[in-house]
Amino acid sequence: MKKDVIVIGGGPSGLMASASAGMHGARVVLLDKGHQLGRKLAISGGGRCNVTNIKELDELIKHIPGNGRFLYSVFSIFNNQDLVHFFEDMGVLLKEEDNGRMFPVSNSAKTVVQSLIDRVKQVGTEIRVDSPVKQVLYQEGQVQGVELQTGERLYAPAVIVAVGGKSVPYTGSTGDGYAWAEAAGHTITELFPTEVPLTSQEPFIRNKALQGLSLRDVHLTVYNPKGKKVIQHRGDMIFTHFGLSGPVALRCSQFVIKTLKKFNVSSTTVAIDLFPNQSEEGLLQKWEPWVKQNLKKTLRNTLKQVLPERMIPLLFSQIGMDEEITNAHVSKEQLRQLVKRIKGFPVAINGTLPLEKAFVTGGGVHVKEIDPRTMQSKKMQGLYFCGEILDIHGYTGGYNITAASCTGYVAGKSAAEQVSTK
Repeated sequence: MKKDVIVIGGGPSGLMASASAGMHGARVVLLDKGHQLGRKLAISGGGRCNVTNIKELDELIKHIPGNGRFLYSVFSIFNNQDLVHFFEDMGVLLKEEDNGRMFPVSNSAKTVVQSLIDRVKQVGTEIRVDSPVKQVLYQEGQVQGVELQTGERLYAPAVIVAVGGKSVPYTGSTGDGYAWAEAAGHTITELFPTEVPLTSQEPFIRNKALQGLSLRDVHLTVYNPKGKKVIQHRGDMIFTHFGLSGPVALRCSQFVIKTLKKFNVSSTTVAIDLFPNQSEEGLLQKWEPWVKQNLKKTLRNTLKQVLPERMIPLLFSQIGMDEEITNAHVSKEQLRQLVKRIKGFPVAINGTLPLEKAFVTGGGVHVKEIDPRTMQSKKMQGLYFCGEILDIHGYTGGYNITAASCTGYVAGKSAAEQVSTK
């Protein structure tokens, strides 16, 4: 039987597109090349699934630095609040955690995945797993359907491509959709990893001096080669055997990549502020009398009370201070230099882990070639895109899944409405 809408990809955007198209009266078939739907969704949020973020729309879009403004039209049709209601109407109760992140009360991503699959089935969608698509069929500026790897052809006047990017490839996101988009005349902007750990060749990284050391609530600032601040984020991080990881490092990653490319350099500097709530002068005024009260102690032992012990020898080395110096022999200038380093501990960063190791793909189908009110291609009638295949990327914290789910809903709704008018 001929369908109205073919959805390719069983991730969050594809499941939402299928549910939405079915809810709006279309006969839908959902194709996925894997044997299980929602694989990436099932591992999101540490297996708990950060369904969305409840921030106000302007603030939400600020947290989607990669073409987030494109989503204003999408969010005028279906937004994060609507997404919460969508799940709660299906019986999936959500709870708000720090920074507006919304999780299922069950604390299980399986609850979210199963509810979406159930909804897709309820609206009559035909689900076909283990059905990899070879190509999308076009003729005279109009979608015709798809051809599977088996040679079988399925026909429909609307095709929604929701196959994701190239990050986390073991979940099925291997970049299949870019060739189909290019065949329709679309531009694919350069792909790059985002929300990915940073790499460094610093000696203390290579010799693993700080490997496994976690820092809580620090500022991480990316500088360009001219010493100008590019971006600053606050949060937790961890030193690894290859560089820096943790939420704050991941948030800075796209800016590191863009800086290296823009200035055509092999490395750039990030600086860690261990005490973001206090100024250099404030720390100096606080620590100077404290040091003077413990003249017989070594400065190293004194600082163990306020600094990670493993960082102290490195800090001393960087400013040329004797590791065994006693407080009685510490000059005000030495203390000032130490505080300055603590407020801006530099790390030379030479890149990031590869795209396959990233949480999110940067780049993709150029958003200027997509109608933001419908998610339909401006190049090919009946062709729709949603989710991570688009050149839209945000920070971790529910922003990417919100973009994927909402663009999926709008694509499904629009495709169904387009078919109904024919």
